[in-house]
Amino acid sequence: MILEVTDIMEILPHRYPMLLVDRIIELEPMKYAVGIKNATFNETFFQGHFPGKPVMPGVLLAEAMAQVGGVALLYPEENRGLIPFFTGIDKLRFRHPVKPGDQVVMRADIVKIKGRMGKVKAQCQVGEIVCAEGEYLFALMPGQEKK
Repeated sequence: MILEVTDIMEILPHRYPMLLVDRIIELEPMKYAVGIKNATFNETFFQGHFPGKPVMPGVLLAEAMAQVGGVALLYPEENRGLIPFFTGIDKLRFRHPVKPGDQVVMRADIVKIKGRMGKVKAQCQVGEIVCAEGEYLFALMPGQEKK
């Protein structure tokens, strides 16, 4: 199943500049999702991180991986409108920098769900190179009512 950015915006509450997933290229709801982020030089964070040697901030890579997991969690109709809040991040490691022009492929696997709590294991790569990986603990919480 492929989801374009407009489809992703119907699932996730994130918007510019915090929506960090451009497309979902594989999805099995409540099991896993694979998404991509095209890191272009036009991203505002590259201007100051770091001048002369632009690198995508690790915290944004971590967030992008979590958003891919969020799509897998929130795709089912009964979960729409919920927000997956971080309750913890374990074993997060940054292995290789992401630079302008890179296409980041992120996979998030849902490891465990108990009630509204759960765990997702995620990894992102550029080509065959692993850039970051970690485990996310979350709570699915009610969002605001749409007006």
